[in-house]
Amino acid sequence: MIKKLLVAIPAYNEEEKIGEVIQNIPGKLSGVSEVHVLVIDDGSTDSTAKIAGDLGAKVIKNYFNMGYGVAFSKGLQYSLDNNFDLMVSIDGDAQFDPKDIPKLIEPIIENYADLVTASRFINKNYYPRMPLLKFWGNKLMSILISKLIGKKFYDVSCGFRAYSQKTLLSLNLHGRFTFSQETFIDLSFKGLKIVEIPVKVKYFPSRTSKISSNLFTYGINTLKIILETYRDYRPFSFFSYIALSFFIISIFFGSILLYTYISRGSFSPNIWSGFVGGTFLFISIIFFAVGFIADVIKRIRINQEKILYLLKRNAIKK
Repeated sequence: MIKKLLVAIPAYNEEEKIGEVIQNIPGKLSGVSEVHVLVIDDGSTDSTAKIAGDLGAKVIKNYFNMGYGVAFSKGLQYSLDNNFDLMVSIDGDAQFDPKDIPKLIEPIIENYADLVTASRFINKNYYPRMPLLKFWGNKLMSILISKLIGKKFYDVSCGFRAYSQKTLLSLNLHGRFTFSQETFIDLSFKGLKIVEIPVKVKYFPSRTSKISSNLFTYGINTLKIILETYRDYRPFSFFSYIALSFFIISIFFGSILLYTYISRGSFSPNIWSGFVGGTFLFISIIFFAVGFIADVIKRIRINQEKILYLLKRNAIKK
């Protein structure tokens, strides 16, 4: 039986909705004996923390806005420090219905999932009414992550998720901006099972994103986190693709030099292309070597993560 559930709510200036979210969290759940609520107030300048505290939630307060990823990491650490068996993360804007929590925790309680994530796009009947640009932005992000990890996912950006204790112990996140996509890559490469559950989502047209009000900025920051995570888990592939790009460029300039020699019997006047092609070939070799070395380092890091997992697991069992 799952004994303790933590519902972690990262929040930034959510005084209008935080009370509604907390009050709708089920007090009794099948397979759960205790439900605790934690609000990570990420530097709010309104009454978010006070409202949450008055409703009985435990509040951790950042004194300035540190980012969604940092807020989530603090919730994760709190769950481990207090030996919770299960954690659900949900946004504080009432976009997701806390009454869907039983749907998310059931696969974990039944031991056929390690991470269960709410999905806005797996069922077409549940598609939220959002701007077309955001809709396709989420779709493209899911396609990218699916290609990187080799498994089809429909919604990798949703913040409404349930985590088993094994998952919480396994996660080692580095992104300050967000954690959603990084989590998928991190857990997939560690062999943990991720399940998507379709849910209905409320979309508020007038709401400004607390993560980023600029979709382009959000995309760039998120892509940076994804590439860094992929680099750490698949360094040889990552640097080999870069090396291949420079190699193709070197072939292009080398072909110019070769064509000049065949047609004129001399390298002149395009001898410059030989120097350019040689430079790009050298850069290609360097990146290939870096990929090889990084792949060796990756094996060391994997062993370190296994040791860290065991240390964490043993610490919470004391």
